[in-house]
Amino acid sequence: MDATPSPIKRKRVAALLLAAGRGRRFSAGATEEQAAISKQFHLLAGQPVIRHAALALLPHVDYLQPVGNDPLLPQALAGLDVLSPVPGGAERHDSVRAGLEALAALPTPPDIVLVHDGARPYVPAALITRVLEALEHHEGVIPALPVSDTLKKVKDGIITDTVPRDGLWRAQTPQGFSFPLLHALHTRHRTALTDDAGLLEAAGHPVAIVMGAEDNIKLTVTEDLMRLERAMQSQENQPTPPLLPRVGLGYDVHAFAEGRKLILCGIEIPHEKGLAGHSDADVGIHTLCDAIYGALNEGDIGRHFPPTDEKWRDMDSARFLIHAGELIRSKGGMLVNADLTIICERPKIGPHAQAMCARLAELLKVHPSRISVKATTSERLGFTGREEGIAATAAVSVMVPDSGV
Repeated sequence: MDATPSPIKRKRVAALLLAAGRGRRFSAGATEEQAAISKQFHLLAGQPVIRHAALALLPHVDYLQPVGNDPLLPQALAGLDVLSPVPGGAERHDSVRAGLEALAALPTPPDIVLVHDGARPYVPAALITRVLEALEHHEGVIPALPVSDTLKKVKDGIITDTVPRDGLWRAQTPQGFSFPLLHALHTRHRTALTDDAGLLEAAGHPVAIVMGAEDNIKLTVTEDLMRLERAMQSQENQPTPPLLPRVGLGYDVHAFAEGRKLILCGIEIPHEKGLAGHSDADVGIHTLCDAIYGALNEGDIGRHFPPTDEKWRDMDSARFLIHAGELIRSKGGMLVNADLTIICERPKIGPHAQAMCARLAELLKVHPSRISVKATTSERLGFTGREEGIAATAAVSVMVPDSGV
């Protein structure tokens, strides 16, 4: 007998993962090295803070829309089933609006949207379930905790009043809403509020509260990293294995050839000769690919793009490096850095090094600060010293999930 279809339409759920903020309070108490990176991209239990947040949300949603401008965002979420990030705005409400517009443009927009701070990495599954269940009966729901401490108003270091704590709650995220309602309110109003519940309240829509969680800590100051580490360590089961460092080395050489363009690290370099090879013979990209494949235990470039295959003849080597970057992300990993050395007497590499770094970073979808390109000569010794060709070496560091092997 055929099962009777349920008359209840399943609601589609989306989540906005906000990552556009810089975290001024975090930077104020951070070391120079810590302050150089937005707080949501710091490593926590071996993974970026924002990646933990994404992993907590993904089992509960149909779409996960990251919002942010930092070049580290795509890499922090590499390998996860998320939509392409959209740029954030100057203020939080601008970023939420941008994310809502992106969701509204989907072929099938969601019915429900969760809005979550990328700096809240530890979100218990039960908390998310409580929010979603309450949305069956309310247009807006937030998790929150009752205030237990005595509150004081202070001016110039002196207490001016004691604030009654009765009825006061500490709001958390993810906050959940009817997507059509929140989208409409953000479209009509440009009000600067610290959370989206305030937008519903201002428009006269009631917002319900469900119990939050003490461990749902927002990374605000550097000391919060230690609190979050303790919370992560207390989990009985980590959602994914921790990321472990892997190192790869690459080496390649190509001879000079007449009548060919000289392509190095993805850009054309003025020179009287090019390099001989089956593809465009970009020795810089080839050695970088080999280093990445080595770090991932994926053989060498010839395994993935054999020179015996005619379809790779005269191929732009950018295609090879894009594949290597995609392979890192498909394994749930991230490129930490890459260091290339070009070995030749001529041409001079220094004037082009910055452009090379930018092009390699573009192909790998990482920030240029993670790529180094430098050059040396062989003091007129050997085939490079005789200007018969160019050699290149590369070292890369990647973080990949521990396979347990």
